[in-house]
Amino acid sequence: MTSLNRRQLLTAGALGAAAVPLAATTSQAATRPAVSPAAAAGRATYPSRPVTPGADRAAAEGWSALAGRKVGIITNPTGILTNLRTIVDEMHEAGSVDIRGVFGPEHGFRGTAQAGDSEGTHTDPRTGITVYDAYGAGTDKMASMFRTAGVDTVVFDIQDAGARFYTYIWTMYTAMKAAVQTGARFVVLDRPNPIGGTARGPMMTTAYTSGVGAKEIVQAHGMTVGELARFFDGEFLEAEVGARLTELQVVEVSGWRRDMPYAATGLPWVMPSPNMPTPDTALVYPGTGMFEGTSLSEGRGTTRPFELVGAPFVDYRWAERLAGLDLPGVGFREAYFNPTFSKHQGKVCGGVQVHITDPRTFDPMRVGVEMLVAARALYTDFAWRKDTWDAARPYWIDKLTGSTRLRDQITAGASADEVVGAWRDELAAFDRRRQQYLIYRGPAA
Repeated sequence: MTSLNRRQLLTAGALGAAAVPLAATTSQAATRPAVSPAAAAGRATYPSRPVTPGADRAAAEGWSALAGRKVGIITNPTGILTNLRTIVDEMHEAGSVDIRGVFGPEHGFRGTAQAGDSEGTHTDPRTGITVYDAYGAGTDKMASMFRTAGVDTVVFDIQDAGARFYTYIWTMYTAMKAAVQTGARFVVLDRPNPIGGTARGPMMTTAYTSGVGAKEIVQAHGMTVGELARFFDGEFLEAEVGARLTELQVVEVSGWRRDMPYAATGLPWVMPSPNMPTPDTALVYPGTGMFEGTSLSEGRGTTRPFELVGAPFVDYRWAERLAGLDLPGVGFREAYFNPTFSKHQGKVCGGVQVHITDPRTFDPMRVGVEMLVAARALYTDFAWRKDTWDAARPYWIDKLTGSTRLRDQITAGASADEVVGAWRDELAAFDRRRQQYLIYRGPAA
C-alpha cells in the first residue's frame, strides 16, 4: 500500500518517604474509555505504608552502608531521593561518602544524550567528580575504569523499565563482572519494577544475545534490579568470569509488592531515558518496543513514544481490528502523528494510541503480539527492519525477541495465540528458576 498524504488520511479514516531502619539483603559472591493508571490503581487495595526506595533508606542511615569505602556510582537522573535531589549531589555535599567516580550509562549521568548515545568521559561541573563513560563498555574496559578511579565498592542506582531490551540492566551486569575482576563490593540501591513482578514473554537464546539482551532471561523479567543482581550473581557470573561477587548487598525497597503499579507507589516518576516519559510508557514498552524491529514508527519523535505506533501506510483499519479483540486492560484509539525525528520523520503516520485502562490486567506482551499480527495481515508495506551492521543476524526483531521464532511465525501467518503459546514452557521454566532470588512478595510472586 502506498503512503497517504494528510488529506487522504483524514478522508480514509480520521473523520469516520518516611525513613525506616536499613535492612539489606546480602549474598555471597479502542473503544473503551481510557482510564488512567492512577484511577485504576485506586480500585485495588495496596499496603498503606509508604514505598521507600533503597536510596532513601541508605540516606536515612547516613550512608553508613558505604562508610569507609572508595565508592564508584553507576546512576543517572533517576537516582534521586524523595526530596528530588540526586544521590551523587547529596553524598557530595554531605561529605559522608568518598566518591571516586561516577559511571554514566546510555543517555549519560545527567541524561543529556538521546538513544544509543552517551555523554562521554568528563568532569561533572557541579561536583568536580570524574564521570566515566560506561555505555557500551565491555568487562575489561569497565574494570579498567574502576581501577583508574580507585574504586573498592560499586553502587548501582537506576530506575529500570522492566524490559530485557532496556540497556541499564546490562550495564549493571557488565559492572558486576568487572567488580569480580577487581574484587570490588557491589551494592544495589533498589527501586520498584514499574511494570510489576510478573515475568512474561520469550526467552533470549544464546545465539541472539547482544547489547539489548546479553543473557538468557525473558522479555519482561518481572524483577527489580536488586533481584536481577541476585539472579545474575547466582546464575551467570561464575560460568562467565569464574567467580561470584565477593559481596553483593541489596538495600531493599520497603512497602512495595509485586502486583503494585507504579502509580500506586506514590513515588515521583523521573524519565529513565528521553523516550520513557511516563509510567504508562514503561507498561507498554515490553510489547510495543518490538516495533523498533519493524517498518512502523514506535512513536519516537512524539510526546507519547511506544504508546503511539504507526506508519504512513497505516489507516483506520488497524485500530478497528485491535479494538474488536476486546483485550483486557487496554483500549486502542485511531491516531495520526508526525514524528519530529527517527523513523518517518516529518511524515504523517496513521496508527493507534495504546490506552491502558487497567494496569492489573494489561499484558504488554500479548498486546504487542496482537498488534504485530494485525499489522502484518493488513498492510503489504509492513516489513521487518534490517540490521545492516550484523550480516549473520540481519533482523533487529530477532535481537529484541531473542530468536527468529516470533518473526518466522508472524511471517508465516501464525495467530497471536500460536505466537504466545510457543514460549509458554520456557517462560514457566524461567519463572521457577528465578523464585529463589526474589525479595519481594505479593499476589504476583
